[in-house]
Amino acid sequence: MPESLDSQVRRATKWSAITEIAAKLVSPIVSIVLARLLTPEAFGIVATLAMVISFAEVFTDAGFQKYLIQHDFKDDDDKYESTDIAFWSNLGMSLLIWALIAVFSAPIAALVGNPGLGGVLVIACVSIPLAAFSSIQTALYKRDLDFKTIFKVKFVAMLIPLVVTVPLALALRSFWALVIGTIIQNLSNAVLLSWYSKWKPRLRYSFAKLKEMLSFTLWSILESVSVWLTGYVDVFLVGRALGEHYLGLYKNSSTLVGQIMGLVTAATTPVLFSSLSRLQNDGKAFREFFLRFQKNVGLLVIPMGVGIWCYGDFITSLLLGSQWTEAAGFIGLWGLMSALTIVLAHYSTEAFRAIGRPKLSVLAQVLYFAALVPTVLIALRYDFRTLYTARSLVRLEIVLVNLIIMYAVVRISPWKMIGNIFPSLAASAVMAAFAFVARPLTGGGVAAELLTILACVAVYFGLLMIFPKERAAVLGFFRKKND
Repeated sequence: MPESLDSQVRRATKWSAITEIAAKLVSPIVSIVLARLLTPEAFGIVATLAMVISFAEVFTDAGFQKYLIQHDFKDDDDKYESTDIAFWSNLGMSLLIWALIAVFSAPIAALVGNPGLGGVLVIACVSIPLAAFSSIQTALYKRDLDFKTIFKVKFVAMLIPLVVTVPLALALRSFWALVIGTIIQNLSNAVLLSWYSKWKPRLRYSFAKLKEMLSFTLWSILESVSVWLTGYVDVFLVGRALGEHYLGLYKNSSTLVGQIMGLVTAATTPVLFSSLSRLQNDGKAFREFFLRFQKNVGLLVIPMGVGIWCYGDFITSLLLGSQWTEAAGFIGLWGLMSALTIVLAHYSTEAFRAIGRPKLSVLAQVLYFAALVPTVLIALRYDFRTLYTARSLVRLEIVLVNLIIMYAVVRISPWKMIGNIFPSLAASAVMAAFAFVARPLTGGGVAAELLTILACVAVYFGLLMIFPKERAAVLGFFRKKND
């Protein structure tokens, strides 16, 4: 008897969550060590390298991952033929782009604010063909909701910072530790994904089939470009205006918050897209699944974001150290805005992709870009605090835009989405009030801060039990955790 979609989703979410929980057990340790061994300038240099690499990867992938996950194939031969074409296209384009970066490395390095580091850029960009090599296998695993295999591969990759990056940082005290560690991670992914994959690339190619695939992925490519622009235009502007030190503070702060929030989002987003893609032709089931998913994720994401806001200074001190003190306010505010953005905007873009309308995500990103650029340019005239405050608050614009598009296209009203997470918002607000009263009374110290955090967790879940649906969701999670 075929396994139900709900069962597949529960199993996929379990393995995806295990992957991310394991990663988040390692990431804080690595962050604590590296933040004390390396300066903000080193992280600033790596941020600009990542900006170039991620832009290149937009074109090497060409939307093939989404195509393989979402497209309805006639049979296995049709699926594997498309996979072969996607693989060779990815690999060929990545090698071409790497060669072009090598030729123009000096001016590219100068453009992004790292003159004289062209050679470093060329070496760092070896990650481009490595990532292209493994992305197709990853797409097939996600299509099949086989997150158990992805866990095995990522588990090895997540150990690399401990056994490679940290020792190199101790020895070199340089950004080279981060560069080399990233390359080895990508190499590990490529080798292991290929080893486990049932599909092996065959020497066949069809330009007619490629044309068909590209017509499907055009808007996905444009969407990826728009996401890159909104994700990195501020990195470019901050790096050129404030230098490597403040860019390191800026980028590493948002990355740290992303790692914390990623405990939930990285585990759930791939599952949501794959599941919604299967329901794209059943509007009622699609909406019900989306709202159920949003509510369940909000139960964790919203208190996490509010907690980061309340304890931003403590998190900065504990995980990064004294040389990152200036970033504490940014970490707190970015965490709060991240929670709202995830449940009210981020998952909406997954819905647009799942129904084959990535152009809606492009529209949202373009409108966000139009608000983001002038906001950052104006804020840069003042100080770092003004910059991170404005940069955090402008994220509310993309929340508003996505709420409007969801209502117009998917027929889920803004009030329905906000009401869906209202119990989590209310319980988190009370939790925040408790934190602001309790923290000054404890006198500080790591033990006292951890004690108040545990008390905040108890307050939040205690209040959540008042709401019947949320109580059922929480209790249901614990009943199904061993499924």
